[in-house]
Amino acid sequence: MRLRPLAIALLISLVAAGCGTPGLDKPFAIETGTISGTAGMDASVHVFKGIPYAAPPVGALRWRAPEPAAAWEGVRNADTFGASCIQNLQGSREPWTEEFMVQGEISEDCLYLNVWTAAASSEERRPVLVYIHGGGFSEGSGDILIYDGESLAKKGLVVVTINYRMGILGFMAHPELSAEAGGASGNYGLMDQVAALAWVQRNIDRFGGDPSRVAVAGQSAGAFSVHYLTGSPMARGLFQRAILQSGPGTIAGVGRLSTPMLDDGEAMGAAFAEAVGAPSVAALRAMSWQDLTAPRAGMPPARFWPIIDGKFLEEDVEDAFAAGRQNDVPTLSGFNADEGSAFMAAIYHGITPDAFATMAINRYGDMAKDYLAAYPGATEEEATASLQASAREGGMASLLHWSALRQKTARTPTYLYYFERAIPWPEHPEFGAFHTGEVPYVFNNLALLNRPWEDVDRRLADQVSSYWAQFAAAGDPNAAGLPAWPAFAPGEAVIQNLGATVAPRPLPAPERLSFFMSYLDNP
Repeated sequence: MRLRPLAIALLISLVAAGCGTPGLDKPFAIETGTISGTAGMDASVHVFKGIPYAAPPVGALRWRAPEPAAAWEGVRNADTFGASCIQNLQGSREPWTEEFMVQGEISEDCLYLNVWTAAASSEERRPVLVYIHGGGFSEGSGDILIYDGESLAKKGLVVVTINYRMGILGFMAHPELSAEAGGASGNYGLMDQVAALAWVQRNIDRFGGDPSRVAVAGQSAGAFSVHYLTGSPMARGLFQRAILQSGPGTIAGVGRLSTPMLDDGEAMGAAFAEAVGAPSVAALRAMSWQDLTAPRAGMPPARFWPIIDGKFLEEDVEDAFAAGRQNDVPTLSGFNADEGSAFMAAIYHGITPDAFATMAINRYGDMAKDYLAAYPGATEEEATASLQASAREGGMASLLHWSALRQKTARTPTYLYYFERAIPWPEHPEFGAFHTGEVPYVFNNLALLNRPWEDVDRRLADQVSSYWAQFAAAGDPNAAGLPAWPAFAPGEAVIQNLGATVAPRPLPAPERLSFFMSYLDNP
């Protein structure tokens, strides 16, 4: 029996409306074309690698805000990661072994993202975690092994990792670039992050994600990025929760985070152009990335960083919070017990009393006597112990200080943590709970690292990843089966310990906490 035209039209409309919607293991359409992914190690997880979220920032698009990605015809097989953005490839650098570092190719054509989802179809609405990698705004990638999103996808999240421009290609400002763009330049890497978040808003429902429940998370430079996103009018409405791992407000002795101004960035960019003999931005764009990033005799490496450009950032994020102009979303923030172990050998290899006293004077100035009274250092053993303790307790004080300032205008809660579990590593106990060491636990990816894991590690990874998944879903990490995690309140300062014990931890002794609070009030 032949179907009449009306019946055929009705059948087509039912399919288009979602009747019989195929699973995500079949090709489906996103805004730029049809895409297919691949199965994860667990066949219930669908992985989509190397999806372009913006046009390649090459040629005339170098040092411009990201442009829309081009559409494609046919089916794009998203089974391979895109190239990482330009950086100095090192392979490994202790304590960051290969699992923590970029191993693939690099290119200026690098604005890609990756998606892990266990949704059965696009009709589901799962919470979304968009993860921004660390690396000092000069290295890193969304395809680094420890960021594999499969385990979190199995816990109900749709996980997105992204690449963004870094270094000179991501953050160079220049007077000519500012004139070209209507008065602002720099921060291209942060604009890439906004473009990726906007892509998520437009497309993540096709992967079973809920665009109204997006958590943006990051570690180190990724956490700083999240901090800047909370203060940027360009990011308004693009996310509903924020997670900062080892970011602003967790570094003892720093005090207020001061972001350079546009004039400072332009001056650095102009000085760089002069040093490389480029009379114009056109000349800089004509240079290869290899020439732009090559070491030069007698010239220190140029370090480009986010700035207050008047467009992405109109003011210091601290000023935005003080005035209540921030993107006010529930926030989870914390740091690791041994953040400085990879950067400051004296913390673990010993410091003499004289060197300890000199350090105190250089860092704390007129308050050095108060510091040394709280953290004595009459012997090398005592000085080393005090240095370790003050790094940890100063980090806790900074976290509490930052949270108290945030809470003055925020209408959303803050949850704080202190991660103290060291990755088991018999060959290098000196690194302890090092900077980035919490990430395999957050992603529940212990099996991807060859370490002598213990039951306590597996239990902690399950708990921490569950906290992150629950926070992404609800803006609150608390859930049945997890130890209670109280929110921060100025009169009830609480920091959750994440380690062999998972519970609110004791705060620093009153005289030590008072010293750091006084210093942070008057840095």
